Amino acid sequence: MDAGAVAGFFRDKTILVTGSTGFIGKLLVEKILRVQPDVKKLYLLVRAPDAASAEQRIQTQVLGNDLFNTLREKHGLTGFLKLIDEKIVPLHGDVGVQNFGLDSSRLDALCEEVDVIINGAATTSFYERYDVGLASNVLGAKYGCELAKKCRNLKMLLHVSTAFVAGTREGLLPEKALQMGKTLRQGYHMDIEAELQLVEMVKAEL
Repeated sequence: MDAGAVAGFFRDKTILVTGSTGFIGKLLVEKILRVQPDVKKLYLLVRAPDAASAEQRIQTQVLGNDLFNTLREKHGLTGFLKLIDEKIVPLHGDVGVQNFGLDSSRLDALCEEVDVIINGAATTSFYERYDVGLASNVLGAKYGCELAKKCRNLKMLLHVSTAFVAGTREGLLPEKALQMGKTLRQGYHMDIEAELQLVEMVKAEL
């Protein structure tokens, strides 16, 4: 698929993005706004206690980045602010919580509106606490899939994983889609519920 077709796909689409404060997330948001200004809406879900805090994070950690200078120059400051006001909607939530921590009214509205979900929230630290990493990298993917099933007009669910899912394999690793139930390692299966029980057991001992 060429770049023009990709840009065309996003025309008049409502997109839910997680991980927009991360390196790839910032690039994604800027690129969509730059190449497809006719995108309908970008909902940016960030971990925050309330709506005001979510908006502050988006303004300082995403839109305030020098990466968006090209858009500022292209539209002028007034035009840039107008574009952001029309297209960007900060959401406070948490991918490690069921329904991404959204309240029922917001969830229902999103399930009616959203055409595309891009789930890129994750921790890439090798030294992250296990429960924190499990919540963002495992439960985030699980809850993202569950949310996608509730979206009535969904055209695409894109999950962005880390390079480390390749494990200990070496050499050239081609990127290919896995069929449902298939894993990168033969005979390997992660029991999420068992992992959660282990986390709670260890936390209780601390």
